[in-house]
Amino acid sequence: MIQLVAFYLFSAIVIASGAMVILARNPVHSVMWLILAFFNAAGLMLLAGAEFIAMLLVIVYVGAVAVLFLFVVMMLNIDFAELRAGFVKYLPVGALVAIVLAAELVFALGAWSAGGIDLAQRAAPIVTDKSNIEQLGELLYTRYIFLFEAAGIILLVAMIGAIVLTHRERGGVRIQNIDAQNRRRPEDATRMVNQPVGQGVEL
Repeated sequence: MIQLVAFYLFSAIVIASGAMVILARNPVHSVMWLILAFFNAAGLMLLAGAEFIAMLLVIVYVGAVAVLFLFVVMMLNIDFAELRAGFVKYLPVGALVAIVLAAELVFALGAWSAGGIDLAQRAAPIVTDKSNIEQLGELLYTRYIFLFEAAGIILLVAMIGAIVLTHRERGGVRIQNIDAQNRRRPEDATRMVNQPVGQGVEL
């Protein structure tokens, strides 16, 4: 019974917070709603028996939200004075959200200890003699190894493409010359000095 209650609770909050990510007019508020959606999605993964994915959602995605927050601040030039002015006004609401998140974490751990819901067992049966991480590793590195490697190559190409597209030459900025660095001899780059004791250093 507790599993079904947790499932409907987390699902409703994920849908509501996902809608608020889009509908919120303040980008900082959208990021906060996104964090709430990630936490509740992690709770759903716990109920489905995917502990590894739940931890990835909390550690990787919620941790990466800080980077997303920085990008939003740099791109939109948010007025922090205006945001700080309403801090005291929204403090009770923030404290209430923090208490609700803590209660949800305790509730999710209790539901996870009670076992997965029956729907999860029918959709993705759990093997009892192996952990969730071992099963995921076997699938990724045996059956889906080529797809896994192809995804890594696509991400690498996308990263290189983003660097090339955003690289611009600016006037007055020294650019690294790799050929000149490779051609430089060690004797041209360093100078060996037998410095006497107590006479200081020649600059």
